Amino acid sequence: MNLLANHPFAKMNGAGNEIVVLDLRGDRARVTPSDARAIARARGLAYDQLMVLDAPRAAGSAAFMTIFNNDGSLSSACGNGTRCVAYMLTRDTDIRRLRLDTAAGPLECVRDGEFAFTVNMGPPRLDWRDIPLRDEARDTSAVWLNAPDLCPVFQTFCAVNMGNPHAVFFVDDPAAVDLARIGPRIETDPIFPEKANVSIARVLSRDHINLRVWERGAGITLACGTAACATLVAAARKDLTDRAATVTLPGGDLRIEWRESDGHVLMSGPVELEFEGRFDPAIFDGAD
Repeated sequence: MNLLANHPFAKMNGAGNEIVVLDLRGDRARVTPSDARAIARARGLAYDQLMVLDAPRAAGSAAFMTIFNNDGSLSSACGNGTRCVAYMLTRDTDIRRLRLDTAAGPLECVRDGEFAFTVNMGPPRLDWRDIPLRDEARDTSAVWLNAPDLCPVFQTFCAVNMGNPHAVFFVDDPAAVDLARIGPRIETDPIFPEKANVSIARVLSRDHINLRVWERGAGITLACGTAACATLVAAARKDLTDRAATVTLPGGDLRIEWRESDGHVLMSGPVELEFEGRFDPAIFDGAD
């Protein structure tokens, strides 16, 4: 029997971003890509990201997070999921601050309220090699996308890495964009060796952005914390906004600040605990 059978989990969301939290600290069980896909297919457990907690690898950390997308691929960062994890690790305690480690580095979390947290997402990576891009780009705020099959508005994007690569496009009306069509096309364009999240944004004012997101490995999601961070950075680089703004996604609002003092990006927003349960062993029967 799969060691994840009957294991407890929490189903949550962060501003609509569907999250499953699985705490394996002190447990022999491990999650494979096949397990991650099986959980995503289970009735009532469809998620955008699966946050798997293992024992911390660095002194002072509460846990090491491995992040799966619903197709079984790995993500290096998930801001909304990190807030969900922070809630699970601090609920019913007086802990106000904790650190979580990821493949992209440590994330500092601060409790703002019972169901609200701020995550220090660290500094954005803006060099073309760090995003990464296939081709050299001296100015990653305006990168040419060789995509004659797309309309002209999708020929230039701003590239940002917030633990994972992002392509940010500014348009007049995000709702009018056929994201289900252009999202996978841009995600898998050869210019992105590690694929990319695709953000379609409209600047409403100096402190307000409207955003829709196609996440690599997950598809269209109601919210994406790293995309909100990347979009604010992109907008500020283009002087379309100030260095702090509310980013409105279909699932809710996130407050993003690109702090001038150290260049770190702070993301503040809500979490919701939907329910807790244990995995039905049948979920893992014949997992591919």
